[in-house]
Amino acid sequence: MAKTNPFDFIQQVRSEAAKVTWPTRKETMITTAMVFVMVVLASIFFLVVDQVIGWGVRSVLLGFGS
Repeated sequence: MAKTNPFDFIQQVRSEAAKVTWPTRKETMITTAMVFVMVVLASIFFLVVDQVIGWGVRSVLLGFGS
């Protein structure tokens, strides 16, 4: 691999950083809101699944008729 002097390296980094397309403030806010919505939905899903599995385990261990 060819070695690059520090000055050339910094120039290359700056040129690559200039190519980055940054999201707008609106896009960032929408994406953040969607992440929060998905976290809430996943939390509710896992709460329900945990309750169902817990009920099933208690039913098996304690017996259905007890």
